[in-house]
Amino acid sequence: MDLNDNPFIKPSYFIDSENNLIQGYLHDILQNTTDDPKDQAIAIYLAVRDDFFYDPFIIRTSPESLRASEIFKAKRGHCIDKALLYIALCRAKGIPARLGLAKVRNHMGTSRLEEIIKSDILVPHGYAEVYLNECWLKCTPAFNKELCEKLGVPALAFDGENDSVFQAYDREGGGFMEYLEDYGTFHDLPLGFMIELLYKNYPHLFNEAGELIL
Repeated sequence: MDLNDNPFIKPSYFIDSENNLIQGYLHDILQNTTDDPKDQAIAIYLAVRDDFFYDPFIIRTSPESLRASEIFKAKRGHCIDKALLYIALCRAKGIPARLGLAKVRNHMGTSRLEEIIKSDILVPHGYAEVYLNECWLKCTPAFNKELCEKLGVPALAFDGENDSVFQAYDREGGGFMEYLEDYGTFHDLPLGFMIELLYKNYPHLFNEAGELIL
């Protein structure tokens, strides 16, 4: 891949990799890491996975709140939020990265979440793709290690060589997360498409003016 004019290493509105907060956090992450892009991508993955709490009850829809720098300041977010932050950090280091969206079935969703959304289908689910060794790899830095311990699942690792998506099984062999549909990858967050998917799958979460009320 020609990195000289690669859009996946450039900042965008939501993936504001040039922001000073993103740059400063990246410096902290990589202080004790080699110059190998694979090692750097793994270090960034672990930092985003565990330094930021996964919170499925936060659904941001305002453009400003969905910028990677704002997610960094919030210190918590759902899968799309954390994927955007990971992508911004990778791009800040010159590692090509992009956003992926999918529909998944959550076999271990909390009763509170399923009561709110009235479904075990989570959509859109966000993941990241990072370009390493001439290959696009999927990774999902969503569930922090502390939360995984509470759920009884191992924290999802990323080795920089293979796809790393949600765990298929918990420690007892039960189903955990199932991918149902992949909507593809994007240079930046397609906010309109994200809201469209939310409305289509969870219309009860919107008021008559079409505003999300969660």
